Amino acid sequence: MLAKVNSFSLTGLDGYKVDIEIDINAGLPKVEIIGLADTAIKESAERVTSSVKNSGYHFPIKRVIVNLAPADTKKEGSLFDLPIAIGVLAASEQLFGKTYKDYVILGELSLDGKLRPINGLMAILISGMQQGYKKFIIPSENAAEASFIKGIEAYCVHTLKEACEFLEGDKEIRPVENRDFSETRSEDGCDLDFSEVKGQRTAKRAMEIAVAGGHNILLIGPPGAGKSMLAKSVVGIMPDLTFEEAIEVTKVYSVAGLLDEKLGIVTKRPFRTPHHTATVPSLVGGGTKARPGEVSLANNGVLFLDEVPEYKRQALETLRQPLEDGVITVTRVQQTVKYPANFMLVGSMNPCPCGNYGSKKHVCTCTPQAIRHYLNKLSGPLLDRIDIQVEVDAVAFGELRSAAEEESSAVVKERVMRAREIQHKRFARSSIHTNSDMNNRLIKQYCQIPTEAEDMMETAFRKLSLSARASFRILKVARTIADLEGKREIETAHVAEAIQYRSLDRKYFS
Repeated sequence: MLAKVNSFSLTGLDGYKVDIEIDINAGLPKVEIIGLADTAIKESAERVTSSVKNSGYHFPIKRVIVNLAPADTKKEGSLFDLPIAIGVLAASEQLFGKTYKDYVILGELSLDGKLRPINGLMAILISGMQQGYKKFIIPSENAAEASFIKGIEAYCVHTLKEACEFLEGDKEIRPVENRDFSETRSEDGCDLDFSEVKGQRTAKRAMEIAVAGGHNILLIGPPGAGKSMLAKSVVGIMPDLTFEEAIEVTKVYSVAGLLDEKLGIVTKRPFRTPHHTATVPSLVGGGTKARPGEVSLANNGVLFLDEVPEYKRQALETLRQPLEDGVITVTRVQQTVKYPANFMLVGSMNPCPCGNYGSKKHVCTCTPQAIRHYLNKLSGPLLDRIDIQVEVDAVAFGELRSAAEEESSAVVKERVMRAREIQHKRFARSSIHTNSDMNNRLIKQYCQIPTEAEDMMETAFRKLSLSARASFRILKVARTIADLEGKREIETAHVAEAIQYRSLDRKYFS
């Protein structure tokens, strides 16, 4: 007898329908899985056999053929265990009725028939819903993840036996209740508050501007100046995740197997800090299964690269595409997938190998050649994509021990939110959300500057040897500074401050 069960698989974050066809014929006992299945799927023959027997059913001692259609698409993972088992029981007439045809079935089986959670469920449920499927049978441990998707009925089961009893009408299971995202958001806040960072007013101002306009920023200063503390406190002044952003982030984390199963959704903006030994695939994604990398795990959040020159040049250069486009394309022999990579880059570095070049308190012991070699690890095209470069000098003892209260993250966040609201209204009819995303046409429309500022820009362009891209980024930063002050037009002072955040081009990188 032939049985066909509905299931789904993923290519990147996009789900596609998989028809699991099971045919049982006379012949030598064997389970043969065809349809470009990977090793994990081929091993499901043993898992399904044991789980069927240990659930109180009889596994047919015949030739069992399992076809995964479409047959020309590579399929991965263990999520087909449960639908294969359901199909075997239906084809061997141990599962009565045809109700299983009404559901998309997903799940990995243990040898005793219990179900394990699967990765990428949220992406599958959303894709399935978009393709017209409303009813899903999933592992109970994925219940929290499914509860945030409205418009579907997700039935959670613990075992193969329970799934069969539900399909035969012997056991009633209610669909997962929907949860409100606003009720799940963590109120703990960020681990590090802006008020804990003493001094560094210029750097804090630069960080506020960077977050307000979604700009990338590079902090340059000696060891112990507070660069890492500033970077780690940046999430606390960023706007809260919207539900749409949270869903996008959760899909990536679910596919990567990093989602908190109890929570079921990502509630805070990601803050990723890959080690400087990170390889290209770990940064941008890849491997044999084209998994998402750090740039995608940082989507809608922050990617912090501590001591940027210590990273491999090749790895740093791969950041250029996602910094420009907000997506990353991962190409492998078997597939090409796209992952979102719309992150804010925060980098930190010493000004020289010893860290004291340009310091007001310490003497640099590096040779000019050593400094040049160290700084040349960052290419011009990569630096062009970093809107703000700011010096972070060592904090004076008086500032460090001062009892004066610093501004908290909450206060800074309020100003950021007001600036973001201005940008939201400005770009309401476009697909972008922040000033950093403006193209040349929008820059020309929204970044008009006075004649005095034009002269200032021309002087900076010539003396700092700026590229066209760098000059456009100065205008974007100036627009953000004006938004923070609630000004409709960009003023000369705004342009002057924005140029100040590119002055390191001449001091360090000329």
